[in-house]
Amino acid sequence: MTRMITRIIGAAFAVVLAGAVAQAAGPEDTLYLDLKDGRVAIEMRPDLAPKHVARIKELVRKGFYDGLAFHRVIPGFMAQTGDPRGDGTGGSGQKLPAEFSKEPLERGTVAMARSSSPDSADSQFFIVFLRAPHLDGQYTVWGKVTGGMEFVDRIKKGAAQENGGRVQNPDKIVRMRLAKD
Repeated sequence: MTRMITRIIGAAFAVVLAGAVAQAAGPEDTLYLDLKDGRVAIEMRPDLAPKHVARIKELVRKGFYDGLAFHRVIPGFMAQTGDPRGDGTGGSGQKLPAEFSKEPLERGTVAMARSSSPDSADSQFFIVFLRAPHLDGQYTVWGKVTGGMEFVDRIKKGAAQENGGRVQNPDKIVRMRLAKD
């Protein structure tokens, strides 16, 4: 009888644990990135980068990202946006301290772009098309695409070899919103 109760309790615990792991982010930590081809859902990770997630939410709620270009898109690597100038040199004017983690940069990972200084991330971010282990631990990961990656794949690409992925007549963010809003 004791063995049976132990198995039942163990099975119940496993179900609860699996449910907790599989549970998606709530509306406050879910971001909708609307592109010309469709909606991308991003689960934000305040557990990894609380300051960056807070800043992204602040900028999204101000409409900062609406209409911004994917100015640097390298086939098989990543798509970068978040620069109001559209050339990779701009930002929102607020640098953030690095919040590096051990989270791997794999397909669908969303991370902050930065200059050579670790504490230079501002508003620019990128979405990884494929696993990029050479970036692990060097960029602040703040989210993961949980739906609509096929629309990210359709973002207009630049020529990686010729100009570092700069895009002529780039695709733009139609709109970014928090699911809660």
